[in-house]
Amino acid sequence: MPNILVWPNPEKDQVRGLVLRMKDWLISQGVELIMPDDLAEAVGLPAHGRHWDQLAAMGFVCTVVLGGDGTLLRAAKHLAPINAPILGVNLGHLGFLTEVEVPELYASLAAVIRGEFVLDERQLLTARVVRDNQVLAEFEAMNDVVVAKGPFARLINLETFVDAAYVTTYPADGLIIATPTGSTAYSLSAGGPILTPDLDVVVLTPICPHSFFDRSIVLSRRQEVRIRIRTVHRDTLVTIDGQEVHPLEDGDEVVVVASPTTIRLIRRPGWSFFHVLRGWRKGH
Repeated sequence: MPNILVWPNPEKDQVRGLVLRMKDWLISQGVELIMPDDLAEAVGLPAHGRHWDQLAAMGFVCTVVLGGDGTLLRAAKHLAPINAPILGVNLGHLGFLTEVEVPELYASLAAVIRGEFVLDERQLLTARVVRDNQVLAEFEAMNDVVVAKGPFARLINLETFVDAAYVTTYPADGLIIATPTGSTAYSLSAGGPILTPDLDVVVLTPICPHSFFDRSIVLSRRQEVRIRIRTVHRDTLVTIDGQEVHPLEDGDEVVVVASPTTIRLIRRPGWSFFHVLRGWRKGH
């Protein structure tokens, strides 16, 4: 029997009932619903849970993520080693990453089971925190890497290098390194450009810079971005996709390079980024 992996957000009110209905529908299609064991416990279906070691050895038609863009970001990076394409089901506001709404779920699942879909590949970044030439932490970013001051600190100075070239020192509240996927998130709010997701680039966008060097810079994703922190404050942070945080000290470096990891999102034939963008603009 083929398997479909489901990653639900247990904090969403409707998710338990939806998972139960999905289980029954998938069984009727000859497909078994599988979940990570902790999430299966959280939605009341422990018999359908599997440990991570078991999941890695199983094959899946796809992964269905029930939540919003934040849930999909979290799930995609955890599930990257499984390498199953992801169908995002939106349970919140309009998302750029999620593909379908709940009323479209079963028709979309039926199409996926029949193989009637296209893949939208998104490239990730690797961010490393380096202190005295030692790597303290390493993260994968699908949206963005943000170096920023804490809520009560004064502005920080960020010495910025691209490959071996010195770019500038930003006296600013922070600096965003965003993928095309993340260009419609924090970077856009800070004045950065919208990038189509097929571009192999990153964009550097300063946050409230106190200088004339305040424009975004678009770079090849293959270039290394290195940010050296110059601050006397201890509440400077690097944040990954708005979900993971690591403290930074004066002299620390955040090094951002291309990741070998690719996330594959399931899209219906005819999907267009500009259709999603128009819907987002109407909602705002």
